[in-house]
Amino acid sequence: MDEKMQTGTMVNNYDEAVKLIEELGILPLASLIPDYPSLESVTPQTSWHSDTEQDPWKWRVRFPAEGKAAYGKFMKKKAVLVSPDWFPLVFNALRLGPSAEACYRDGLLSQAAWELYRLIEIEQGIDTRALRERAFMKAKEDKKAFDRAVVELQDALFIVISGVQAKVNADGEKNGWNSTAYETTTHWMNQNGIAESRLSQKESRAELIRRLQVRCSGKALAFFEKIFRA
Repeated sequence: MDEKMQTGTMVNNYDEAVKLIEELGILPLASLIPDYPSLESVTPQTSWHSDTEQDPWKWRVRFPAEGKAAYGKFMKKKAVLVSPDWFPLVFNALRLGPSAEACYRDGLLSQAAWELYRLIEIEQGIDTRALRERAFMKAKEDKKAFDRAVVELQDALFIVISGVQAKVNADGEKNGWNSTAYETTTHWMNQNGIAESRLSQKESRAELIRRLQVRCSGKALAFFEKIFRA
């Protein structure tokens, strides 16, 4: 693994975090991979939820908004950041099928996930509040089903978290908590000039493992090999 990570050097600002994502290729938001860093593990605990420029919780949505990393629950339904250079390979390696529509027709994607995908495709960057309203899932009893479908789409690599939207009142003033926003994966890639890889799924998985071998310990590599089924 990178010597900097072995010595325990901490990441203190956004630019350093971007550099780390570029170096590692894949960085979980919180502890997920054995013997491998996460954004949480390399940043001071006191910075989290501080609502300052040093707050990694704010960075997590700045990365995708600025095209510095893809962000979503891509691995074991946990949040992961992937560099633009690595993301085409991860997209190839992990996406459920050639398209959301094909997966839905083949019974691989739930109806709720398919309906949400169609709404996101129509309104790229739609936030959670608006998406639940468009999907007629605003009721409290619908929240679990909604959350499952959104995670299902991320796990299938069909959507990414693209940022947050502030809740505003009729006068345009901020009024309430920010809400997570979503885009289809291909739209996010196009918007940020990230071309799809021409490699096959098998080739993409092999290339990812090749890259990870020089960055990971044995424990971390074993985790990735299971994820990418290399």
